[in-house]
Amino acid sequence: MTPEPIYLDHNATTPPKPAVIEAMRPLLAVAGNASATHRAGRAARAAVERARAQVALCVNAGPQAVAVFTSGATEANNLALKGCGCERVLVSATEHASVLQARGDAETVPVLPDGLIDLVALDRMLEGNTRQTLLSVMLVNNETGVIQPVDKVMEIARKRGALLHCDAAQALGRVPVDIQKLGVDYMTLSSHKIGGPQGAGCLVMANCVSVAPQISGGGQEKNMRAGTENIAAIAGFGLAAELAVQDMAEYRKLAVLRDRVEAALKKIAPAVTVFGEDAPRVANTSMFALPGLAADTQMIALDLAGICVSNGSACGSGTVKASHVLKAMGAEEGVASCALRVSFGWNSTAADADAFIQKWAEIHQRTQRRASHG
Repeated sequence: MTPEPIYLDHNATTPPKPAVIEAMRPLLAVAGNASATHRAGRAARAAVERARAQVALCVNAGPQAVAVFTSGATEANNLALKGCGCERVLVSATEHASVLQARGDAETVPVLPDGLIDLVALDRMLEGNTRQTLLSVMLVNNETGVIQPVDKVMEIARKRGALLHCDAAQALGRVPVDIQKLGVDYMTLSSHKIGGPQGAGCLVMANCVSVAPQISGGGQEKNMRAGTENIAAIAGFGLAAELAVQDMAEYRKLAVLRDRVEAALKKIAPAVTVFGEDAPRVANTSMFALPGLAADTQMIALDLAGICVSNGSACGSGTVKASHVLKAMGAEEGVASCALRVSFGWNSTAADADAFIQKWAEIHQRTQRRASHG
């Protein structure tokens, strides 16, 4: 019998929590369209609205906020950037591809070598701005785990008269996420990053700020996103959001596993670089590189050993290429192409971390032997 893989790719997708699966199970077994007025329709609508309230509460969305469910964070990001109606859009250089590629006319704000946004450059780019402008800056980077100073970004945006969108897909349950304290106008959330099902996301709009729908054909989701709601996935999302906030203290303990891995790798190979280690980071994420040890070589060997990791964003259809995030941070192509990301989650253990360390050490040793016989 094939053993279960050691899963260390939680930033791509974290497994659904058992309570979420149980909550979704009965909803998958019954019919009900949330737009219907009969009993089954009303029950479906109640499930959607309960989840909407759960998600809104988890980010402290005020009474004037509106939460619109989508098929995921990618759609929510596109809805914000395309539907905001702003003439000018600025995005940080380390955003997810769904932000970077949403608007072909978007201007890129540089980041510093530690991955934090260059606030001086941002202020300079917005100086004298007279156009209706949207600025998009993520709260937590999906590849490095770096936490952006969104509160400081907000101060600049307000000073320059710009709206602010924040992709918080990797932040909920890892750091406090308060849409009112952060002062953002739009916030993106994702279900499958927090122990909920895939196929559900949300765009939260503060202070009744709305968007033009990008999918037409019905009046669902406050007339901002047409299409029959995925009742079971949305309900699972709502519960997952609630659990993520409740379990945040436990989540922060994952820093022990992250630090354990990083310390071991540096002992095995002192030339290892850990990206963003001097910046604030979430507890579960480590992205590192050993020059000369290609990412695809590591990933194939680890996969054969039953260990699942990645080299960055999982939205590249299985491709292995140098991370745009690391390039924006100033990493050379040769170093960026060697980068690997390990991301822990709610069911990760010390044994998982130790298994990864042992296997990576073996890969390194084999590479060293081949080089010496070279």
